[in-house]
Amino acid sequence: MATSVAQIGSMASLSRDLFYDILRRLDGSTLATAACACAAFSSISKEERIWENVCCSLWPSIKREDVRSLISSIGGFRKFYADCFPLIVNKDVPVVQWDSYLEYPEEWAEADYYGDMDDFESISPSDFVSLVDIRYKDKPIYSKVLWGIPDADSFNGWFYNCPFRIDLFSYSDIDDEHEGGVTLSVADGLPPIKSIERERKDGKLWKELRDGIKLSWIVVNKKVKQAANLASWSPLGGQRHWPTDKDFLLRFGSILPAKDILPCQVAECILIMKFRVIHTDGEGSQTSLKLTELSMQLEDMGGAYVNGRNSLLVLKEALSCRRSKNYSEVVESCNLYSKAQSELKEEKMRNESRLDRLCIVIGIAAFITLCYCILWTGVPSFLTVLNL
Repeated sequence: MATSVAQIGSMASLSRDLFYDILRRLDGSTLATAACACAAFSSISKEERIWENVCCSLWPSIKREDVRSLISSIGGFRKFYADCFPLIVNKDVPVVQWDSYLEYPEEWAEADYYGDMDDFESISPSDFVSLVDIRYKDKPIYSKVLWGIPDADSFNGWFYNCPFRIDLFSYSDIDDEHEGGVTLSVADGLPPIKSIERERKDGKLWKELRDGIKLSWIVVNKKVKQAANLASWSPLGGQRHWPTDKDFLLRFGSILPAKDILPCQVAECILIMKFRVIHTDGEGSQTSLKLTELSMQLEDMGGAYVNGRNSLLVLKEALSCRRSKNYSEVVESCNLYSKAQSELKEEKMRNESRLDRLCIVIGIAAFITLCYCILWTGVPSFLTVLNL
C-alpha cells in the first residue's frame, strides 16, 4: 500500500512539461486513450500543438503553412484528426431494380433529380481542397496539395456536364527514360526480382506493393468547414501486369451517399494508383517501380461516370457521412455495394434477354405476316393472268 501511495505521489510531482513531452510522441489513437487516464493527461491532450504533431506525422501534406492556416480555420487539428482518421462507412445501399433505375429520373422533376438548386448554387469547385499522401511501409513517398478542381472554371462550364475526374499525374512512355517522379526501389523495401516472368510465378513484388502501400485522399470544403478522407488507406483490390507485363494497378475508394442526387442513392469514389516496373536486376540495375497514375472519379451503381455537377453535391454530402476506425466495416460497406451492383447488372442482363426474345418473336411474326400478304395478293393476280 505504501508503495502505491509513493508511486502516486511521484506521479503527481512530475512536471506538466514532462507529461507534454511524453504525450507528444504518441499516435492519435494512443493519445486519445491516454486522455482518459487522468485529468492531467486529459488537459494536455486538448492542446492543439500535440494534435498538430500527430497530423503532420500522419499526413505530411499538411506541413505547408497555407494548409495549416486552412485547418485552423475549419476547427483546428484535433477536429481535423477526428474527421479524417476514421474512414467513410456507408452501409445504406438500396436494392435498385433495373426497371426503376431507368424510370426513376423521369418520374422526378429536374430540380428534384439534381437536388436543391439553392444548395448547388452555394457550391463551387474552388471550395474544395485535396490533401493527398502516399506511404510505403510507413515511409512517406508522395504528398500533394490541390486547391480547387483543375480546369473546372474554364471552357464555358463544360465541367458540370462532363464526367468528373481528377488526375494528379500526366504520364507517357517517354517518361521511363527520364529521372525524377515518385519511385520505389529495393532500398525502400521492395524485393529484388530477376525477371517479370519469375515475378508472375512467385508474386513477391506484387504482394509487397499491395500490402505496403497506403493512400490518403482528404477533401476539405472551406465554405462548410468540413473534411473527410475518401480513400480506404489499404487497397480494396488490384491487378497484376495490367495492361502490360510491367504494370501494377491498385484500387482504393469508398462508398458515398447520394440521396436525392442520383437515382441509385449511392456513388462509388474510385481512386486508381498505377506503378510500372522500370528496372530489374536482370537488366543490370536494382528493381525500381515508378508511380505513373493517381486519379479520382465517381461512378454510379450502373457503372456510369458521375458528371461534375452531381459530383460536387456528392462530395459535399460525403463530408457529413458516418465513419469508423474499424477497417473491416469499410470492407463490408464496399462488399455490400459490389453485391448490389452485381444484382443490378444481372437484372439488366435478364431484362435485355427478355427484350431480345421479344424482338425475335416480333420479327418472326412480322416476317410470317409479310409472306402471308404476298402469297394471298399474288394468287388472284396469277388467276387473272390465266383467264386472259
